[in-house]
Amino acid sequence: MPVRMVWAQARGGVIGDGRDMPWYIPEDLAFFKQATAGLPVVMGRATWDSIPTRFRPLPGRRNIVCTRDPGWSAEGAERAASVEGALESAGPDAAVMGGGQIYAAALGAADECLVTEIDADAPGNVLAPGLDEAWERVEVGEWITDQRSRVDGYDDEVRHRHTVWRRRRTS
Repeated sequence: MPVRMVWAQARGGVIGDGRDMPWYIPEDLAFFKQATAGLPVVMGRATWDSIPTRFRPLPGRRNIVCTRDPGWSAEGAERAASVEGALESAGPDAAVMGGGQIYAAALGAADECLVTEIDADAPGNVLAPGLDEAWERVEVGEWITDQRSRVDGYDDEVRHRHTVWRRRRTS
């Protein structure tokens, strides 16, 4: 299995505000759980901190947390001093789950990106990595509307879809 990155983004590539995701989309949370089940997940310390305590560590996965703080530890998590070290520890089955700095650092090692596109503007200044001509969108799901979904500061019904991007093979 390739190193994959998994994220949801609102219009403009917003993935968060540095503390939280500015949305709640239950169907996307289920998609994330299915896409990462049984895999080691790599995340930054701020992403770890943003996960509600009752859900940490993410069950059924090795939780590898990147932090420069050599004294950091948390029950159920493995500390890595760098993204490169985290990916090496995780092996080829890693699922990178954020935040913005971790995605940017891991993009060169990734083979696949599972991106949930949220058709709404959302507040935040943390952006998804840009996928350039080295990437090809190979799957585009149908738009899904879930009455339970909400986006901070957005009053209309929210729809989203899942897409799959793969690194283009070079000849």
